[in-house]
Amino acid sequence: MNNSAAKDERVKIVSLRVNVVNHESAIRKINEMVKNQNGGYVCFSTVHMIMESFDNPEYGERVNAANLVIPDGMPLVWMQKMQGEKSATRVRANDLMIMLCAFAEKNRLSVGFYGGKQSVIDTILEKAKIAFPNLRIAYAFSPPFRPLTDAEDAAITTEIREKKPDILFMGLGCPKQENWMWAHKNKLKSVMLGVGASFDFFAGNVKESPEWLGNLGLEWLFRLTQEPQRLWRRYLILNPRFMRLAIKQLIKSKR
Repeated sequence: MNNSAAKDERVKIVSLRVNVVNHESAIRKINEMVKNQNGGYVCFSTVHMIMESFDNPEYGERVNAANLVIPDGMPLVWMQKMQGEKSATRVRANDLMIMLCAFAEKNRLSVGFYGGKQSVIDTILEKAKIAFPNLRIAYAFSPPFRPLTDAEDAAITTEIREKKPDILFMGLGCPKQENWMWAHKNKLKSVMLGVGASFDFFAGNVKESPEWLGNLGLEWLFRLTQEPQRLWRRYLILNPRFMRLAIKQLIKSKR
């Protein structure tokens, strides 16, 4: 992988400032955050997240406040390249989650999983035991699919602090997980990563898009065929809006 992408620069894409990273530089930065023991959080940006941020500037501020905003979508990488970052590359959340589990196993770091259905959490724990037999999983929890009460949130926060996972994978989905990480960034020492659907990919509940399709920027089409009722609005309405705003930004920057 090209290490020239390791610089900590951010490129504005409509509503977000997205880091120029590759897999190795992202892992290196996350490991530095773990060593610093100050916690922090990482967002994986997509067209969906950019449009959520555009429509809700308060949410956008929370994403932009992350320690890392990683490009998890080819349209974002293309925007970075068109703005001069030739080394820009895509870092998929599901790929980096697996790589971080391997890194954590090798370097004796602990991980945690927060989010998803209980059946998904159970399957992740089973598969992780096979794929990473020496990985320390300090915490795993499936929260209720409703807003938490203050008492529930306090109890969950306390348990995570006690279990002390070095890396905490969040599978709540966008925008819920980013809001949760922002709200808890000063309460936890774990490095939180909002990996969304990666829980389902790892558990095998949802099929991953072929890599070649993702490289063409068409992963959205594959996912739409998998979950049309849930994703039609996200892709058929938000994607064209993003294209208009991105083109407008590029034209403005040329002027």
